[in-house]
Amino acid sequence: MKNSFIGRSFLTLRDFSPEEIKYLLTIAKKAKIDAKKGKNLRRFEGKSLALLFEKRSTRTRCAFETAFGEEGGHPVFLSTQDIQLGGKESLEDTARVLGRMFSAIQFRGFKQETAEILSKYSGVPVYNGLTDLFHPTQALADIFTMQESFGNVAGRTLCYTGDGRNNVARSLMIICSKLGVNFTVITPPELNPDDELRQICAPLAKASGAVITVTADIASVKNADALYTDVWISMGEEDKRDERVRLLSPYQVNQTLMDKTGNPDCIFLHCLPAVKGEEVTADVIDGPQSKAWDQAENRKWTIKAVMLATLCKGN
Repeated sequence: MKNSFIGRSFLTLRDFSPEEIKYLLTIAKKAKIDAKKGKNLRRFEGKSLALLFEKRSTRTRCAFETAFGEEGGHPVFLSTQDIQLGGKESLEDTARVLGRMFSAIQFRGFKQETAEILSKYSGVPVYNGLTDLFHPTQALADIFTMQESFGNVAGRTLCYTGDGRNNVARSLMIICSKLGVNFTVITPPELNPDDELRQICAPLAKASGAVITVTADIASVKNADALYTDVWISMGEEDKRDERVRLLSPYQVNQTLMDKTGNPDCIFLHCLPAVKGEEVTADVIDGPQSKAWDQAENRKWTIKAVMLATLCKGN
């Protein structure tokens, strides 16, 4: 399996089998252990990474830059103010140029189609750092964090409360369906995940034994092993703030909701940034059940795993 990753893009978890996802998680675990031991392996020496950002970022940018740079690679940050991204120059032509100069490309922006075009025309691996549809590196870090807490995640229950249509919820539904993790989306009907995604995940869940549930009933957190939430207003949807607050206020994660799981070992997850006092209260995200900060760090190790698998033979 090692060399089957070489040269592949990481655009959505739909493109990877359960075995391949587990393999990436194994690499992430070893990368984290090696780093904590002070091992300096420099596996990206002589390689360069283009970091294309249409949207601002803390964790994604820092994870890619540190994961690549600490291994001896050269990351180059490029915003829409720095280069053409479908403006004066076509996106296809930009991809062709970058592919001749860089070993790989990371894209964080709006359209999933942009990442797909970059992958098609660049000839090098393209990594999806976030689009409006998917956030695969985040979901990989989320499952890695659950593994650190529980060991084998198959049969565990992850409950997501909030906007069920957003890129995090969508990516979690895919990875949970593939790995046998029971996934419950608790959201108002207006924000249900789309039918197409649910139809894609249904056979995957059947094969893995995962139970996928979409409900408006907040009491469905009962017996959850992990409660997950995200900001109520995603980037680009600021004009919908009043409506989202009205719809999602009943779905806030607070200590009362954590207690309603009936599971004292239930952990709290959040992809960050968090608006404390809205989707989650400060006592939860800063409390003993929160794994949000481990989760943020794990973005680095899972991102490093993806790059090692796709750029370095034998790693």
